[in-house]
Amino acid sequence: MGVNKSQEEVMPVLNPESSQDTMLKGSAWMTAGSIFSRILGAIYIIPWMAWMGSDYPAANALFAKGYNIYSLFLIVSTAGIPGAISKQISHYNALDQYSTGNKLFKHGLKIMTFMGVIFGAIMFFGAPLLAVMFTDGDPRSIPVIKSLAVAVLIIPILSILRGYLQGYSDMAPSAISQFIEQIARVIYMLIATYMIMVMSKGSYINAVVQSTFAAFIGAAVAIVILILAIIKRLPRLRSLSRNGKPAADVNENNFTREIFQQALPFIILDAGITFFNLYDQSTFNQFMRLFVNASGAQLDNYYSLFGFQANKLIMIIVSLSTAMAVTAVPILSGLYSKGNKEKIENQISNTLELFFFIMIPASLGMYAVAQPLWTTFYRYDALGVLMLQFSAVISILLGLFTVLSAVLQALYRNRLAIRYFVYGFIVKVVVQLPMIWLFHEFGPLVATSIGMGVVCWLMLAKLHAIYPFNTGRISRRISGIILFSLIMFVSVLLVNWIVFHFVGNSDRIISVVVLILEAGLGGVIYGYLVLKTSLADKIVGSRVDRIRQILRMK
Repeated sequence: MGVNKSQEEVMPVLNPESSQDTMLKGSAWMTAGSIFSRILGAIYIIPWMAWMGSDYPAANALFAKGYNIYSLFLIVSTAGIPGAISKQISHYNALDQYSTGNKLFKHGLKIMTFMGVIFGAIMFFGAPLLAVMFTDGDPRSIPVIKSLAVAVLIIPILSILRGYLQGYSDMAPSAISQFIEQIARVIYMLIATYMIMVMSKGSYINAVVQSTFAAFIGAAVAIVILILAIIKRLPRLRSLSRNGKPAADVNENNFTREIFQQALPFIILDAGITFFNLYDQSTFNQFMRLFVNASGAQLDNYYSLFGFQANKLIMIIVSLSTAMAVTAVPILSGLYSKGNKEKIENQISNTLELFFFIMIPASLGMYAVAQPLWTTFYRYDALGVLMLQFSAVISILLGLFTVLSAVLQALYRNRLAIRYFVYGFIVKVVVQLPMIWLFHEFGPLVATSIGMGVVCWLMLAKLHAIYPFNTGRISRRISGIILFSLIMFVSVLLVNWIVFHFVGNSDRIISVVVLILEAGLGGVIYGYLVLKTSLADKIVGSRVDRIRQILRMK
């Protein structure tokens, strides 16, 4: 009886209701952490841009180029191990083998420390070569790459600590550490930028170097938060380990093989969006010069509009799907270990419905408020607004790819997920040049949407063939989501047109006020419709009824 009680304290009882509750609770924590940290990561742009002054476009492009390289190294240096650890710990926990999961974590921690040192050194000493490969030989990017290499030293440790707790479906520490990490990062970068650009009238390159070094500061603070969280949970974790089955007699070589077998797909698929971005970064200037007569500064500006500025904003809503993916992995892995096909099918349906329930209105909402949103963060730019609107629509495909690849990995269909991603990336490469010829600066976005569309279609079709989830139920609910999202979308667009028709489109203060009002209006309209029709109850569960009672909608 003690074992069962301990299990229930940490891991959910794996039936459809509790799995849905765990998914919602975990997604809520991870969504809150992701949203707040992403918003904070976007808000810093306002003072950062002001202090950079006329150097802002060049600084912004330099920041973007460095961060794309950093993102790739981060994914490779962590080697997908946090996701693999989360998945395997959930697997062992479902089998009551908590001690084995702990051994796996400790071994993984050693590997992560080693990976951080190796890849941090490669990035630091290989910075000149990386600049040639990914930034068209821009020498300004070398110190930026080196500053980010320092963060690569410790972020693998941060990632595996998060993966360990997520394996127990304990998402709160990850979400909290993510938010505090962002706070520490933003505070450091803003102080450093102000001191260099305003007080010392220094070089924007130095300011960008310190802004990117802030990633190390944030990661160090987050590691401290997670260590404290694990220490707080030690009595409970030790109790589970004592009451569960004895640790399996597995040597370190077998553990290493198990970790990397599960980690490799996470490397490739977690880097999926980054691979698309890096391909754009590496080819954009060369391809654009074939069709457009523009200076290097103009091309940098075009790339910055979609590759960094619009991307930073849409990643706020794409992070919603990342939160759901992180939550779904341990739940589905546990169900797979139990061998319950029916519950897996139901959980897939729940995951997809929750994704579309949040992502479709978020995407259309960002499209509708693109003008005040862009003006608030970057000052009005007609082309930038169009870039953001197009990117907002594509974010649905980026988010769906994130969720579907996580679902396939959780169900041990790693090779399938990788194969379909490779097909989609090949499609992206093939259509990139003709799309740039047809659509110029919008070409990379069109090519991304085509490539990601292929990936998502293949993954959905195969997933349904293996686990025939209820497509009829999902289709009906998605139809309602789309209808209510479109009503919200049209209402907000109408308000947007009326306001900016009379007050102009360049005032930042007015844009902030309009953005807040339109976001509130959109949330109220969509929320009212899904509550009034009980669509929210079907997707989120009976807890929504409490909200309806509070709002006296019955």
